[in-house]
Amino acid sequence: MPDLARQLRDYRLTTAEILYHLPDHPSLLQSYVWQELDLAPRFPELRRFLDYWERNLEGKLHGVRVACAGLIKPAEFRLNASLLTLH
Repeated sequence: MPDLARQLRDYRLTTAEILYHLPDHPSLLQSYVWQELDLAPRFPELRRFLDYWERNLEGKLHGVRVACAGLIKPAEFRLNASLLTLH
């Protein structure tokens, strides 16, 4: 599905910071940033990615922080308190 069509269906730009343990040095943490259009609050794309990570990658997950923002929003209008005169 094209990105615009997904955004019209309330998909939002989702960014996740994934902290994981290095396979060779488990006491050290590494950070990975993932970004994709996803559907809040269930985040099916992020869950699919994290499931893939746990099944196929050696670095054990430590934590995930998620932020999302809608890219398509209704227009915002503000009233101005000044009056202009045109000749």
